[in-house]
Amino acid sequence: MTSLRSALGSVLVLLGLAHGAMALESAPFATPQTRATLVTDTDSFAGGSFRAALRLRMARGWHTYWQNPGDAGAPPELEFSGLPGTKAGPISWPTPAIHREAGLTTYGYDTEVLLPVTITASGAGTLKLSANWLICANVCIPEQAEFTVALPAGPGGKSAETPLFAAALLASPRPAPWPISLRDGELQLSGNGLTADTVREAWFIPSVFDSIQASAKQRLTVHDGGIVLAVQTGPAYRVDSPLNGVLVLQDRDGQQTALAVTVATVVDAIPLWQVLLMALAGGVILNLMPCVFPVLALKAVGLAKLGGGQRSYAFSCAAGYAGGILATFCGMGLVLLTLQQAGSAAGWGSQFQSPIFVAGMAWVLFGVGLNLSGVFQINVAGAGMGQDLCSKKGAIGSFFSGLLAVLVATPCTAPFMGVAIATALSGSAAQTMAIFSAMGVGLALPYVLIACSPTVARMMPRPGAWMDVVKQALAFPMYGAAVWMLWTVSQEAGPTGVAVTAFGLVLIGMAAWLLNLPGEGWGRRVSRGLAVGALLGCAGLLMVIARAPATAAIVEAGTEAYTQARLMALRAEGRPVFVNITAAWCITCLINERVALGTDAVRAAFTARDIVYLKGDWTRQDPAITAFLKSQGRDGVPLYAYFPPGQGAVKILPQILTPGMVLDALGG
Repeated sequence: MTSLRSALGSVLVLLGLAHGAMALESAPFATPQTRATLVTDTDSFAGGSFRAALRLRMARGWHTYWQNPGDAGAPPELEFSGLPGTKAGPISWPTPAIHREAGLTTYGYDTEVLLPVTITASGAGTLKLSANWLICANVCIPEQAEFTVALPAGPGGKSAETPLFAAALLASPRPAPWPISLRDGELQLSGNGLTADTVREAWFIPSVFDSIQASAKQRLTVHDGGIVLAVQTGPAYRVDSPLNGVLVLQDRDGQQTALAVTVATVVDAIPLWQVLLMALAGGVILNLMPCVFPVLALKAVGLAKLGGGQRSYAFSCAAGYAGGILATFCGMGLVLLTLQQAGSAAGWGSQFQSPIFVAGMAWVLFGVGLNLSGVFQINVAGAGMGQDLCSKKGAIGSFFSGLLAVLVATPCTAPFMGVAIATALSGSAAQTMAIFSAMGVGLALPYVLIACSPTVARMMPRPGAWMDVVKQALAFPMYGAAVWMLWTVSQEAGPTGVAVTAFGLVLIGMAAWLLNLPGEGWGRRVSRGLAVGALLGCAGLLMVIARAPATAAIVEAGTEAYTQARLMALRAEGRPVFVNITAAWCITCLINERVALGTDAVRAAFTARDIVYLKGDWTRQDPAITAFLKSQGRDGVPLYAYFPPGQGAVKILPQILTPGMVLDALGG
């Protein structure tokens, strides 16, 4: 009996070993709606790579989700570990089914699904998987489990679950054999064999949430040699990025072919001459933006000086002013091109995201104000500030005045400029420079036309003592602009930045006083040396500002901080969303919030319509906000985007708002 028992025990051990060599599946995680296991396609391992997968078997009526769940849901998440040097690749997603219910469209799997992943490791051991997934029917239940499978050292023979991986591969989309593109909201696929018989139905499933509107009807048109499938793009769609996803073709017998596609957008480009006109018009309108008011105050004095003056003086000042503007615009275009080539995300006004630049602008504007107030008499930023500038110095002063006008104008984006700047930053270097030059011409044009008009010159009052009074009065807009810059520093670099910038203002004031001290010889050289030392001290302070910690954005009552995840979640729920992308240095943004978005009527409309107000702060560089701006065709702030209830198309509001414009957008 003993020998028989021993023999039977040996047989059972061998059978157990044989079974272990054939099947590697973990202990199951089981609920009334799910049975989940970890499986592999190998029964042993000696290093290299193999495939493992989460296997989900679901009760009737239950389903889980694809990588893009659609209007609701969440994709499964898998985290592998345990083996030496474990590295897991992405999930090889099988083609999902489409589920439509209560006006929502989701993408996922029912009955059973295998989610394979390629695992790379350096040796045998115990493979571990931490997984979570969402399973839904009439209700949704989040599930989470830990799985383990022992992989002994060995040559890596096929496991009993290998056919599951082969079946999952057959269920996965294959690369499309034909070219596909998107033009004006239509997916266009051309190739041999595409006829009304081979393609009776077709649908596109995007890999990225909200890149198309999932619930929108997709209209199919078939012609010999090609198909056209109309889709509605969503807020996550970007013209300059490929649209990835799965295109499913179904023939007249109901057989389906799933194709993995990468869709390039074909854009009918706006003719360059139209973009140049937009840039020119945007530059002209930029003169009306509040950012430019301080410099226009300087130019008002220069225009008044034209009364009774010689035409050569007017032409000289106009040419200097236009030259300064054009040189600065071209310089900005070159800088942006260089940053783009280096992989940096840069756009219109992005230099104001640097507290160093803002502090420096505060000091420059304060220095110009001191000059206008008569604290010192070295005219380096004004244009036409004294009769001595009517000659060569007048043109030089006008040049620097034009330069300053552009620098303080960049926090504002005028109408027409959005399309022009977006085209400039996405086109060739020659197009970029041409468009930026056109904006410069537009900004300079009104002053040049007025300055060079004999009729206007005759209308100007004669120069006199009153000019000094006006000049000194116009110092106060410059002081106000400096205060605005100081407040902007507070939003970017906090109390430390404010204190350091304010101390820099003291040094600027001291340098101006020292420059104007009377004296000759040795005493004059000492005072000028001390003035230079004060200015060098300001340069040192910039390094302190650079190290100041960034200030956290303040979320106002009734608003939420913008994040892409929050916007996607609200869109999935079908809720209306108003997105305001702003910055502390953008005067247009601040005015719009005061005169339009902050009014009782608009706030009441938000409340009545249950609109979620998301506010994105672009005061300092934020890659997520930059990406959202670019997805909406903008390279600067402000941006106002309204996403209506359900899956309606986004509405982009103008850069300059009135309460009526906002209410019309909400009610339209």
